[in-house]
Amino acid sequence: MPETPSASAQPPHRRRSASSRRAILDASLDLCADQGYGPVTVEAIAARAGVSKKTIYRWWPSKGAVVLEALDDAANPAADFPDSGDLLEDLVVQMEGLVRGLFSDRRFGPALVGLIADTQHDPMLARGLVDDLFGPRVEDARRRLVKARDVGQISQDADPNLVIELLYAPLYYRLLLHQGDLHDTTELRVLIEHVMRAVAPKT
Repeated sequence: MPETPSASAQPPHRRRSASSRRAILDASLDLCADQGYGPVTVEAIAARAGVSKKTIYRWWPSKGAVVLEALDDAANPAADFPDSGDLLEDLVVQMEGLVRGLFSDRRFGPALVGLIADTQHDPMLARGLVDDLFGPRVEDARRRLVKARDVGQISQDADPNLVIELLYAPLYYRLLLHQGDLHDTTELRVLIEHVMRAVAPKT
């Protein structure tokens, strides 16, 4: 297999494109942290990133699309689902990372809340949110839960999709309705244990 060219070996226009893209994504999240999602404009992102508005519209159709890609980029690999063989501990590790992103990261949480609000009147953005940001991560969780079911860690009649809703919905409820963070790992573990008891293997 041929080696991937180093950054210095790539054509100058590709290096410029990569650096411009990185600057645009960073600028969009920085502005969301500073101002909240609503006031941010494509013009402001372009100015912060040091690019033209035309450059942004060449790659993305809207502010929301820029922020969506920035969030997807920021979530990798922070939201990856571990597989140590211990489902409870894997859930704690994965969900702790999500909680930090949603409630402690000034760039991530506010941008996501604004983006979700924006999807209420933008069906294309809503589809992108599901397909690009949430979908792959939900599928990672589903695969982990199916594996746990196959080895008897949860009940054979447990629905992985419903288990995911039971686990993660409380986080988004707290985020979107301003109900506050899960205060510590103990509180998160209690949530996970409640759900796991509901789907424990039948004896």
